[in-house]
Amino acid sequence: MNIPSELKYTKDHEWIKIENDVATVGITDFAQSELGDIVYVEVETVGETLDQEEVFGTVEAVKTVSDLFLPLSGEIIEFNDALESDPETVNSDPYGAGWMVKIKISDTSQVDGLMTADAYKELVGA
Repeated sequence: MNIPSELKYTKDHEWIKIENDVATVGITDFAQSELGDIVYVEVETVGETLDQEEVFGTVEAVKTVSDLFLPLSGEIIEFNDALESDPETVNSDPYGAGWMVKIKISDTSQVDGLMTADAYKELVGA
């Protein structure tokens, strides 16, 4: 299982890459493997400002639909449009081309509450 050490993680299996005040968010390798074949990613919150842990979209797999939770408060400034035609990219490259949204962080102190790679490995038993 791939858990890059330079990223931050949530208990809800999202990963976060922070660059200045913008965070790129996706679901972890563990999450995509648990979901199975992803057939649809829906995010209709671009332009909205949401609080930490609010639902920002959903990911649909063959067997289930799961909510996506925002790891940090902020404005959703971009959705990965490539996922509309190729949602399976989340399965094949969850930490790269399979990213889901970018947010402009409104409260950088929340970063301290995110998990390190080691803490996330412990959570998922890796």
